[in-house]
Amino acid sequence: MTTAPQTRFVDSIKVVPAATWNGLDLAGNPFLRHEFLLALEESGCVDGRSGWTSQHLLIETAGRLLAAAPVYVKQHSYGEYVFDWAWANAYQRAGLRYYPKLVVGVPFTPVTGPRLLLAPGADESALMTTAGEALIAHAQLLQASSVHWLFPSTKQADRLQGGQWLRRSGHQFHWENRGYGSFDDYLAALTAEKRKKVRRERRQVAEAGIRVGVVPGSEAGADAWAAMYGFYRTTVARHGAIPYLTEAFFQRLGETLADCTVLLMAVRDGRYVAGALNLQGADALYGRYWGCHADYHSLHFETCYYRAIEHCIDSGLARFEAGAQGEHKLSRGFLPVETHSLHWLAEPRFADAVADYLAEETGELERYRDLLAEHSPFRRAES
Repeated sequence: MTTAPQTRFVDSIKVVPAATWNGLDLAGNPFLRHEFLLALEESGCVDGRSGWTSQHLLIETAGRLLAAAPVYVKQHSYGEYVFDWAWANAYQRAGLRYYPKLVVGVPFTPVTGPRLLLAPGADESALMTTAGEALIAHAQLLQASSVHWLFPSTKQADRLQGGQWLRRSGHQFHWENRGYGSFDDYLAALTAEKRKKVRRERRQVAEAGIRVGVVPGSEAGADAWAAMYGFYRTTVARHGAIPYLTEAFFQRLGETLADCTVLLMAVRDGRYVAGALNLQGADALYGRYWGCHADYHSLHFETCYYRAIEHCIDSGLARFEAGAQGEHKLSRGFLPVETHSLHWLAEPRFADAVADYLAEETGELERYRDLLAEHSPFRRAES
């Protein structure tokens, strides 16, 4: 007789041993590692007053963890990168509460990956159904307005879509390694105009006396981490954004995730003038945060894009995901890639209205991606 899986929600990832959580299929994604999620909790980035409260889903049978998902109760829509402010405003105008809501995803991290993490040999289709039902039941228990799966893998989005779940599409710009042996090989694949632009921008940084080097997390000292946190805060202040991450979080990255952290640090006259924080997975580099203390021509492109692309080529990585949005990435070799999210809304009237909106939005995005394809930076034979 087979024991039916049991579901429960826990308020900290500490409930699960790191080896057990990391033994699930994370698809080589560093943001899904126990160390990353625990660092967010213990450094005050989530829980407490952040508006993110951990409520991770565990699916078990006979004491064995079959699957888990990072889940949070949200009191706002900040830090998600799938924007539903209009939905929240519509709820408010109707005299309804949109918050709290449940979010399945990694806080402050618009990176696609599995959202239900599976034990080896687990039945993904059945467990996705179990997870979806458990999340809806938990949302109803909490009197939450909705459940949102943010940046799930295409495979998991396909499995869940339909019925009560509405699918939403978005896009990001990713760089793909087409087997380049060097940065010059990559440049040769670009059109002459784009190739000249990249070379000019790199030359301007060099002529300013700035060198951008790769600093693996395992080699980064306290000075590099302190500088990186300072760059992060400078960028946040410049854009009037919310400083989600604490200095303690940056320190924890250096302590527990040094093996997958890559800093790109710009040095001029012996001191750090800019930096970019990246995490490296099994086959990809993920750009997350950058900052500088002064304006240097093209330094952003060199630090956040070109030096990172060089690192990907040197390390044999398949792609570079440089974060959300940014049409300016297209001319530098980053092509649009579709992203996904899935949504359940408790109020039927709004679920129907959102379904109509998403159908229209999806058509507009498809036309937009077709337009972007006409402006590929690659020579025709390479595009």
